[in-house]
Amino acid sequence: MKVSEDEIIKGLARAYLLIHRRVDRAMTQHGASLARTKMLLYIQQGAGTARAADIAELFSLAPRTVTESLDSLERDGLIRRTADPQDRRVKRLAITPSGERAIAATEPLRKELLQEMCAVLSETDRIRLRDILDRLTASLSDDGDVVNCG
Repeated sequence: MKVSEDEIIKGLARAYLLIHRRVDRAMTQHGASLARTKMLLYIQQGAGTARAADIAELFSLAPRTVTESLDSLERDGLIRRTADPQDRRVKRLAITPSGERAIAATEPLRKELLQEMCAVLSETDRIRLRDILDRLTASLSDDGDVVNCG
């Protein structure tokens, strides 16, 4: 039986949406936000090099939405913006100690939820799925690099 490309893409999209929805709901029930956690993780991984434009592109968000989210994170003391030494118009994002604590508080829950969802996969399944997704992602990215969004 042949599996169509449409079935594969719809299956990937459906799985992603269900995973995202389940993690977001569970985190919300524990007083956390998946969106904020993902943004904080990205900023943390950037180690002071992340920009609002990078976040907008990675998460397919409007610049205004990103600015509002970053304003909220900054107001809550979770990130800080600093001027880029090469271009004063650009603000670089860095995680604060409070932001590190917020990640430390929410990351175990997020990881636990992902472990629960992936429990149906054997180690062989996991390796094969990772390899398949890596090949697909590499073929789709503009520069061949795998996109990492936390």
